[in-house]
Amino acid sequence: MKKEELQSIASQLKKPEGEKGIEMANMMHETNINMTLSAIRNLHISQGDNILELGHGNAAHLEHLMQQCNHLKYYGLEMSELMFQEARQINRNYVSQKQAFFSLYDGNVIPFSDAHFNKIFTVNTLYFWQEPVKLLMEIYRVLDNKGIFCLTFAQESFMEKLPFTEFEFELYNTEKVEKLISQTPFKIINSETLTEKVKSKTGEFVDREFTTIVLMK
Repeated sequence: MKKEELQSIASQLKKPEGEKGIEMANMMHETNINMTLSAIRNLHISQGDNILELGHGNAAHLEHLMQQCNHLKYYGLEMSELMFQEARQINRNYVSQKQAFFSLYDGNVIPFSDAHFNKIFTVNTLYFWQEPVKLLMEIYRVLDNKGIFCLTFAQESFMEKLPFTEFEFELYNTEKVEKLISQTPFKIINSETLTEKVKSKTGEFVDREFTTIVLMK
C-alpha cells in the first residue's frame, strides 16, 4: 500500500469520517469486540452505575453493556461527528429512554463535573491521546471515590507489525502504560492480558495480544 493509503487508514481509525468512516466503524466494532467485552467485564458493573466511555465508535456494543444490570446510565464521548451520529442512530432506543447520552469532545477535556461517574472505560484510544497524563488526570477528576477505570489497548508487539501505525499512533506496552499511570494518583488493582486470533487486513489470521489495566481512584 502507498504511504497516502496507510496515512488515510490511520486517520480514519483515529477519527472516522465520511462513507469510508462508516465502513471503518463497522470493521472496528467486529475486530475490537473481544477487547470491548474484556473492558466491560473488568468494570464489574452493578445496579445504578453511571458509566462513561471515551471513543465509543459506533457503540454497537452498548446493548451488551446495558444487559449487565438494571438502572444503568451510559455516557459516550467521541471526537468524530460521524461516530456520534452513528452511535445515536444505532442506540436510539436507549437515547429516547434517557439511558444513553452521547456527546462530542475535543479528546482532552472531559465535559462533566467532578466525581460524576463510578465506572469509566476506553478501548483502543490510548494510541491517539495527545497529552496522556493530562487526560488520565481528567478521568481521575470525573471519577467518583473508589470508582473504577478500565484502560484496554493492544500491545506494541502486535501493533508495530501493522503498516499504518507509524502514522498518528503512539504505541504502548504494559510497562510504558504503568509508567504513565505512576504519574497520577490512580492505583492499579488488576491487569489482564489475553491473546486472540484476529483477521489481518490481508485476510490471514494473526495473534493479537491485548491488555486491560484496571485502575481505582
